[in-house]
Amino acid sequence: MNVIIKPIITEKMTKDGEIFNRFGFVVDKKANKIQIKKAIEASYGVTVENVNTMNYRSDRSVKYTKSGLIVGKTNAYKKAIVQLKEGEAIDFYNNI
Repeated sequence: MNVIIKPIITEKMTKDGEIFNRFGFVVDKKANKIQIKKAIEASYGVTVENVNTMNYRSDRSVKYTKSGLIVGKTNAYKKAIVQLKEGEAIDFYNNI
């Protein structure tokens, strides 16, 4: 099972990484905190102190247009916020 799907690179997560040493990842929906911790330590070579996870539900949207209704939805996903040991960091731009 591939646990890490992709890193979250936004302004907010970049700021959290610089100030609090926290990094965000989109992970597999079935992965637990222990699996996420082991996968990040193995792939990035860092020491993980804490893992917080959240499940995002899919949102549905309806748009009214000239041609009729357009119905869509976004995908559901699981997000993990990982706090690293003091002095360690992940550089996403060199690891891509």
